Amino acid sequence: MIRLGGHGLPVGPNDPEEFARAHVDFGYRAAYCPPCEIGDADRQRAIEAAFAANDVMIAEVGIWRNLLTPDATDRRKNIDFACEKLALADAVGARCAVSYIGSFEAGTEYAPHPKNLSDEAFDATVATARTIIDMVKPKRARFALEMMQYALPDSVDCYLDLIRAIDRDAFAAHIDPVNLIMTPRVYFDNGRLIRECFEKLGPHIASCHAKDIILHDRAALHLDEVIIGQGVLDYATYLTELERLGRDVPLMLEHLEGNDYAIARDALKSMAEPLGISFG
Repeated sequence: MIRLGGHGLPVGPNDPEEFARAHVDFGYRAAYCPPCEIGDADRQRAIEAAFAANDVMIAEVGIWRNLLTPDATDRRKNIDFACEKLALADAVGARCAVSYIGSFEAGTEYAPHPKNLSDEAFDATVATARTIIDMVKPKRARFALEMMQYALPDSVDCYLDLIRAIDRDAFAAHIDPVNLIMTPRVYFDNGRLIRECFEKLGPHIASCHAKDIILHDRAALHLDEVIIGQGVLDYATYLTELERLGRDVPLMLEHLEGNDYAIARDALKSMAEPLGISFG
């Protein structure tokens, strides 16, 4: 069984028990952590208990802040925010707290910048990850970075280099192959990329994202995210490699709205069934 999760539920997150049951009813066995303040220990315990009782894994706590911004005040605030979210992930038993590393372009979250893929960016990413992990010292959750097109890690080998350089057990890999599809060669042979992700990063993977991608017929290269099943991502390979890990690594739907989550869920089920794979 692969633990599928996402948004698109008919109820809100105020009541952890009701929210956890809604995940099961929707066909999910994994969840994004519902909103919670780091100082609200009672709600943290309620969230962990409710999701455990319903056998729904809390996959991720989102950070999504620019951790490399050259504005020192903003960078400090963003790193403090990342520490709070990693501490929250640890408190509720989430698999990871995840963020993009950000950008050297001030006033943005992850905008393109000439230095984003430089040696300086690599060293800053290593130092930032170490700082966050060493400040929080998580016992259960791990800190992970989103793969990105124009911020690190921008390749499987780069991610592996970061894991080795950061050298912390609490640093994990986060898989989103769509974010690494940047050329037509990779686009048309993305199964090779997916296999490389799992071959090199498999033991380190904490969570995965699920979406799809399409290449448009335009004069300049133009790639867009689309609903799962309307693009070319090799989900037969993705699901097979994920199931082959033999451990609970969640697969999380994202970047959809409303009923599109149900459509994507059903598309994945139809792809998984011939493979003998279930989502629980």
